[in-house]
Amino acid sequence: MKLKYIFQILFISVLTLSCSTDDEDAPINEIENLVKIQDFVNNNHTIELYNETGTFKTGYNKVTLRVKNNADGEFIENANISWMPVMQMPSMQHSCPKSAITKISGKSTLYEANVLYQMTNQDGSGWSITFEYNINGTDYNVTDTITVTQSEHQNITSFMGSDNVRYIVALIAPKEPIIGINDLMVGLYKMENMMSFPEVIDYSIMLDPRMPGMGNHSSPNNTDLSYDNSDKMYHADLSLTMTGYWVLNLKLMNNTDTLLKGEDVTEQNERSSLYLELEF
Repeated sequence: MKLKYIFQILFISVLTLSCSTDDEDAPINEIENLVKIQDFVNNNHTIELYNETGTFKTGYNKVTLRVKNNADGEFIENANISWMPVMQMPSMQHSCPKSAITKISGKSTLYEANVLYQMTNQDGSGWSITFEYNINGTDYNVTDTITVTQSEHQNITSFMGSDNVRYIVALIAPKEPIIGINDLMVGLYKMENMMSFPEVIDYSIMLDPRMPGMGNHSSPNNTDLSYDNSDKMYHADLSLTMTGYWVLNLKLMNNTDTLLKGEDVTEQNERSSLYLELEF
C-alpha cells in the first residue's frame, strides 16, 4: 500500500511539473483581441497594423503595430519608427493630427500610436501612409495606400477660427456612452502647415449638449472642457439623460478668452456652428 501511495504522488508531481512547463513554454499572443487592418510590405520587413475593428474611420483611430523580418518571420523588438499619413487631393496634399509611434510598455514586439483622419473620399480612397524606421542602425521605409471610411456621425470637424488659424476638433471619448455622467474627452489641434498639426494647449471649450429630436433640450451637471497636460486632451463632464442622438454644441475660446468659433444655443439658433455628434 505504501509503495502504491508513493507511485501516485510521483505521478501527480510529474503531471503537475509537465503542465507547468507547458504553460511556461506557451507563446504569448500579444495581438489577442486585435484585428489586422493591413500589411505594409517591402523587401526586408512587413509592418502589420491592428486596432479593435480592423478598419480606419474618419475621426480618432488608435493603432497598434509590429514589424516582422521577412527572412525568418521573427518580430523586431528594437525598431525606431516614424510615420506620415497623407491625403492626396486633386490640387494639393495634406496630412492630419497624429501621435508619435512608441513601444508599448510590457510588450515585446508591439508599438502604438493614434491618428485623426479629418476627411476621406466617398469610396474611402485618397489616404496613404509612409513609415520610416531604423533597426540596428539601418534605415528603411515603406509606403502604401489605405482605406478610410466615413463615420456615421460628425466626430471630427475642421474649421477656420476668427484668428485666421485652421483648427481641428475631434471626439475621443466616450466610446460607449452611458445614461449619466460621462468623461468627455476632445482633441484640439491647429494646422501649422499642410503636414503639421500640433496639439493646442490651454484653450477652453464651452459645452452645451442638446437632443434635437426631443425639443432640443439640454441636460444638467455638464462642465466645460479644460486642458489636461497629462494626456494633452480636453476633458469635461458630459451628462446624457437618455439614449438617442445628441449634438455637442461647442464654443472655442483661446487663452485670452477671445471667441474663435461657435455660438450660444437659443430659441432662434438651435445649433452652434461648431459641434460634434454622438448617438447611443
